Amino acid sequence: MTPLQVGVIGCGVISHAYLNYLQKSSAVTVTACADLVPEKARERAAEFSIENVYTVEEMLQSSVDIILNLTVPASHAAVSLAALEHGKHVYTEKPLAVSLSDGKKMLELAARKGLMIGSAPDTFMGSGLETARQALLGGVIGRPVAASAFMMGTGPESWHPNPAFFYAAGGGPMFDMGPYYLTALVQLLGPIARISASAGSQIPERKVGSGPDAGSPILVQTPTHYSGTLDFAGGVIATFITSFDIPGGSSLPWIEIYGTEGTLRLPDPNNFDGDVKLCRAGSEEWTVLPAVFESNVNERGRGLEDMAAAIAEGREPRASGLLAYHVLEAMHAFGRSSQEGRHIALESAAELGSRLAGLSNQI
Repeated sequence: MTPLQVGVIGCGVISHAYLNYLQKSSAVTVTACADLVPEKARERAAEFSIENVYTVEEMLQSSVDIILNLTVPASHAAVSLAALEHGKHVYTEKPLAVSLSDGKKMLELAARKGLMIGSAPDTFMGSGLETARQALLGGVIGRPVAASAFMMGTGPESWHPNPAFFYAAGGGPMFDMGPYYLTALVQLLGPIARISASAGSQIPERKVGSGPDAGSPILVQTPTHYSGTLDFAGGVIATFITSFDIPGGSSLPWIEIYGTEGTLRLPDPNNFDGDVKLCRAGSEEWTVLPAVFESNVNERGRGLEDMAAAIAEGREPRASGLLAYHVLEAMHAFGRSSQEGRHIALESAAELGSRLAGLSNQI
């Protein structure tokens, strides 16, 4: 397969991980980069021997096949829609978009133009979560009946030099970290049928912790603690809490799946590797399952590689736009449920279920 040409728009912190992985890829070649701050693009180009440094408009007019959209969440939809309008396939950092209406526009435009759209996270394609998927398919815990997932922390302001966007619309623990957990759960258990939840900002006073703006206040414009119940179409009931309001740390597991014959404990879904542990019914002993293959902690770009192969093969990519839209709908459902005091049904569940079945990803 001839490698597809990739142009990166957005050369911030996360771009380093993508470029470090993709420079070794045989499926794609990064040939250009662009950023609203030209110096950032020039730095990445020099660091990773990228041939072309463009403005965003020059990138859209260029000959690249795929736009890798690594802009901040609030810009995801505008950049992705512009790329699709210019005939480019798109792979975007999570979330797919901030609003559901923008996410739907992206899927509709891609379909109308015969283009493909994919989205992070792709960590479910690593050895950790793939080992768990194979274990579930193999029936090691019997029939899954319940699950729990926890992302408990203090927020990124302690380490990120420009953390304000984490507390704007499209940020917070749900839109920042929720995609990893929700995507993992959907890949393992199928689509989510409905959600009920509560959301709020328990610790609204925030300050930048590092960099030139250290000590500056952060305006919190989004909930920083979510707690909810997810009813999956296949019958599994899950609990999910995600929070930036936990200053003291937590010993709760990242994800556990409970079945009629045992429990699986999964690694951090923000990583590609990690141990999967099994505790069989009637036992108190946890055993580590052999990994189905080896992964490293950071292989961001796996989903883009798979999308390039999907373009060539005419199939659905695993980290698809529809999967990302379902997760986006789920994240919005947490906030809506809290505001409206009721269960929120997910409209994308039925279509995603049929797509996942076709990819053999649904339990």
